[in-house]
Amino acid sequence: MTKKLMVVGTGSHVGKSIVVTSLCRILSKKYSVAPFKAQNMSLNSWVTTDGGEIGIAQAIQAKAAGVEPTCDMNPVLLKPKGDHMSQVIILGKPVADKEAGDYYDSIDEVMSTVAGAHKRLSDHYELIIMKEQEGLPK
Repeated sequence: MTKKLMVVGTGSHVGKSIVVTSLCRILSKKYSVAPFKAQNMSLNSWVTTDGGEIGIAQAIQAKAAGVEPTCDMNPVLLKPKGDHMSQVIILGKPVADKEAGDYYDSIDEVMSTVAGAHKRLSDHYELIIMKEQEGLPK
């Protein structure tokens, strides 16, 4: 059974990403490790070897773990475009530009995609280090 470790914090920009990166590096010496962040909002992205787009933090964390970054490590990427609008990227591919309210109207589909990505990682890695995602329904 895959082990999971979640890093949480009390706010944004408090060091969660660097802690996840560090844990990926340290624990990869004993386990096969993958980072996971269900949803990320960032203009900074990384193109995976298969041409998908994920948040750069998850790509750096994967590199720290000694594994190739994949879209399952960050299945939902929101790239802000201004005026409460974001480009929605699902499993590395742009699917739509949406306002926040419209995005959350389709949250059940998004959560299904996130669950699938998490399952695929669980099938492949011994340990998943997850970063808390503010804003997703609990």
